[in-house]
Amino acid sequence: MRGTSRASLVAVEERFEPVLAAAGSQASVLGEQLFALVDALDRSGSLRRVLGDPSIEGDAKAGLVGRLLPTADPRVTAVAQDLVRQRWSADGDLAEAAERLGFHAVLARAENEGDLARVEEEIFRLSRALVGQREVRQTLFDPAIPGEARAELVDKILAGRATEVASIVARRAAAAPRGRRYVATLGHIADLIAERRDRQVATVTTATPLSEAQRARLTEILGQAYARDIQLNVILDPDVIGGLRIQVGPQVVDSTVLSRLADARRRLAG
Repeated sequence: MRGTSRASLVAVEERFEPVLAAAGSQASVLGEQLFALVDALDRSGSLRRVLGDPSIEGDAKAGLVGRLLPTADPRVTAVAQDLVRQRWSADGDLAEAAERLGFHAVLARAENEGDLARVEEEIFRLSRALVGQREVRQTLFDPAIPGEARAELVDKILAGRATEVASIVARRAAAAPRGRRYVATLGHIADLIAERRDRQVATVTTATPLSEAQRARLTEILGQAYARDIQLNVILDPDVIGGLRIQVGPQVVDSTVLSRLADARRRLAG
C-alpha cells in the first residue's frame, strides 16, 4: 500500500490507537468485529467499489457503513466510518486497511496485558512447526476446504498451548487467507507485532545452527543496515540454498545478489 492509501491508513491508525489503549482486554473484540467488515468487503465487489469511490460523499459512505454494522461496537463503527471517509488508491486497499486495523486491535489486547512478546514467540513457533509440513500448509490454504474447518485444524495444531490472542490471529489467518499462503500471513502478523514493539523482524533460515556470537553479530549488522532494532528469528533447514537465507519484511536478502549479506557472512565466519 502506497501513496494516497498509505497516508489515509496512517491517519486512521493514529486516531484508532488511543481507542485501543483505552479498550484494554476488549480490544480483541473490536478486532474481530473489524474482521467481519473485511469479510463483507471481500464478498462484495460492488460494496468495495461504493465505499472506495472518492466521488461519493464521505458522509453518505459513513451512513452506509452504519447500516452495514448495526450491532457493532460503536468504536468499531466509528473507525469503519473513518476509513470510508478517506481516499484510497484502489478498492482493495480499503479492505486491506480494515484487516490491518483488525489485527492491530487483537494484538493491542496482548500489549495491554503485557503478553505481546509471548504472542510473538507463539506465532514464530507455529511458523517453524509448519516448515516441514507441506500437506498441512496446503490444507490451511485450500479454498475447497471451508474456512471454519481450516481454523479448527489450527486449533488442533495449537492444542490449547497458545494464548487466546495468538489463537485468534492464527485462526483468522487460516479462515480468511485473502490470497496469501498461511505461513506468509503469520509472517505478516509477526511484522505487525514487531511494529507495535518498534522492531523489525528478520527471519533467518540457515542450514546449520548459529552460535550466540553469530546471532548477536548478525542482529547488529541488520540493525545498522535497516536503522532500527531487529528481532532475529532463526529457522533450521538443511536444504536451504547457500546455507543462509534472510528475509526482512517482504525483502529477501540474497547473498548472490546483495554484497551486504556477502559481507555479513564473511564477518560471521570471522
